[in-house]
This record gives sequence, structure tokens and C-alpha cells, in this order.
Amino acid sequence: VHEFISAGPEDGAATGGFVSGLLSSLMQNDGAAIWISATRTIFPPALKSFGIAPDKIIFINLKKEKEILWAMEEALKCNGLSAVIGEIPELNFITSRRLQLAVEQSRVTGFILRQNPRSLNTTACVTRWKITPLPSEFADNMPGVGFPRWTVELLKVRNGYPGKWQIEFAAGRFRHTSTTTVIPFKQKQKTG
Repeated sequence: VHEFISAGPEDGAATGGFVSGLLSSLMQNDGAAIWISATRTIFPPALKSFGIAPDKIIFINLKKEKEILWAMEEALKCNGLSAVIGEIPELNFITSRRLQLAVEQSRVTGFILRQNPRSLNTTACVTRWKITPLPSEFADNMPGVGFPRWTVELLKVRNGYPGKWQIEFAAGRFRHTSTTTVIPFKQKQKTG
């Protein structure tokens, strides 16, 4: 299970686009996914720009956060899916652990999109990401809109190092638009 944090609607839209790019590789060979939310923030026809047929995603709109979490846990147990995406603002350790256990059994990828979370508490998620939008650039100074671009920040990862990258989605895949910046792990200093 991978957690994505968004501070506002712009970051939420950027996160939705970035996750759609990830879904495009997960859903190859006619895979299917489930997207669960209280208010659908993704525009299904826009998924085509990421190589995803909108009819391959089942959208479930539920009002209560408890219902979203239940539906997400049940969907993550279904090994016939490529991915499950859940939009919820809050997540505690116990709930995230239940989702992670479901993923470990089925091997289905889970994405949790958290917009405006009240706290960034400890979760059992493998990674925590923050995606922010960047202006697109068009090739050869031509007018128009270029490929979608993001600043992708890995805030937390098990057994790894956080980092920050500028990424673009072009020709059906991600590519770096700048050099990678890895944030070094700070070791505890020995005292006296």
C-alpha cells in the first residue's frame, strides 16, 4: 500500500494524474482497477491520456470514510484486480495495517490518496509520497500544452532513502526532467 499526501486541490489533481500514470503500467494486459471515494476527483475520459481505458476502472462513490475503508479492504483481497485506489483524508496505523495485510495476501497494489490530512501519523504503508504540479514545457518552444509534469517527493520508504525528482509523463511512460536529488539518511550522532 502506497500513501499519497496532498495539501490542496491542485496537489490532489496532480496526484490523481501521477497515480493514473502508475496505473497505466499496472493495468497492461487488460487489467482492471477499482477507484473508491466520497467525491470523484478524477475525470474518467482524462485517463485516456495515460493509456487507460476508462471502462477498465470501476468507480465506487461512498459517503462515509468507514465505508470507503471497508470497500477498499475487501477490494484489496481480490487478486483479480491490478490496483485499488482509495481517497480518504485520515488513516491510522491499525487501519493501514489491515490494508497492508490484505495486499500481502492478494499481491494487489493499493494507493491511498489523502487530501488535507489533519496529521501525518505513522502508518503501515510501504511508502509516503507528495506530488506537486509543475508547468509543462512544449518541445522546440512551440505554443500549446506539453506533457504533464510533477515534482515527486518520496517522504518515507521502508528500508530506503527519501528523495525528490522532477518527472514527466510522455509517450506512455515516466521520464526524469532533472537530476535526482536523494535526501541522505541522518544517522544518530554518538554522544560522550
